[in-house]
Amino acid sequence: MKINTAFILCAGYGSRLNPLTLTTPKPLIKVNKISLLENCINIIIKLGIKQIFLNTFYLGDQISNFIKNKNFPIDIKVIEDGRTILNTGGGILNMINKSNEENYLIFNPDTLWNEKYISEINNMQNFYFLNNLSNILLVVNKKHSFDKDLEGDFEINNNILIKNNNKDFIYIGCQILNKNLFTGYRLNNFPISKIWNKLLKKGQLNGFKSFNKFYHLTNLEIFKKLKDL
Repeated sequence: MKINTAFILCAGYGSRLNPLTLTTPKPLIKVNKISLLENCINIIIKLGIKQIFLNTFYLGDQISNFIKNKNFPIDIKVIEDGRTILNTGGGILNMINKSNEENYLIFNPDTLWNEKYISEINNMQNFYFLNNLSNILLVVNKKHSFDKDLEGDFEINNNILIKNNNKDFIYIGCQILNKNLFTGYRLNNFPISKIWNKLLKKGQLNGFKSFNKFYHLTNLEIFKKLKDL
């Protein structure tokens, strides 16, 4: 089995990157002469995904125009959050409601994705289907993070994510979710961590280890350091 549709979360304000994001949405900020969004789309294309949905809210017209003008060789649908921002969970649910697929690869564009991730994401996808899972998050040990100020989110034990005092693993912005996880949720503002936390309590939140160096556009300080690489 293979996933056909990817989501990219593009609705946020990116306030930690002010003043850059006062006039430019975070996904369109360029690092190494390419925008975060274009870089993310390029990786998704190389993964063999057939369709992309991306959600917008803040400065959404700029993102819509960028997609129209670039003519990417993949079907991309722009889904607006609506009158109010929906956060990560609500944004994902809104895109699921526009699709007929069962499983989705979901990306944060503020990770600097590169070709080294392709084999890891494909292996994560194979693990997901082989084990008949409903969720899996790509995580990395914080020792591999370029931003040394980032705190870990989880510990991992035999591909099960847990929360304890030793949070050595960071969620790096790629996950696979089944639409049934959203059954019973209304379309409003809620974070995806709301669903993660339910799964954590049941011991059912799954993780897959990345071993790549993790570059993430966290704030202005990191932006300046990334430009000097």
